[in-house]
Amino acid sequence: MAKSNKPIVWGLFAAGGTVSAFVIPALVVVTLLAALGHAPAGLSYQAVHGFASHWLGKLMVFGVMFFSLWGSAHRLRITFYDFGVRADGLVATVVYLVAAAGSVATAMYLMQL
Repeated sequence: MAKSNKPIVWGLFAAGGTVSAFVIPALVVVTLLAALGHAPAGLSYQAVHGFASHWLGKLMVFGVMFFSLWGSAHRLRITFYDFGVRADGLVATVVYLVAAAGSVATAMYLMQL
């Protein structure tokens, strides 16, 4: 039987979908509350910067971004196929390169904090 990369891609897609479904809506609500001036003191700039500056906070932020990017990339690949774009190799290369570039950019930014 030939080896396949599908379990790796599907694993990243599943993790990305799960992280996006649970974390992104909460981040949207918290950001909206902060923008309206109703954020608790724990969500002040200093507190959030302190969290993101710690190695565990960096790991958590990177995990959210990484899995969301890869889950979205795979969803875009499937959407292109459903819309009739049959150049799957090209589409896969582009969307996964964008996800990889976003992951590297996230890591580089977090290293500067």
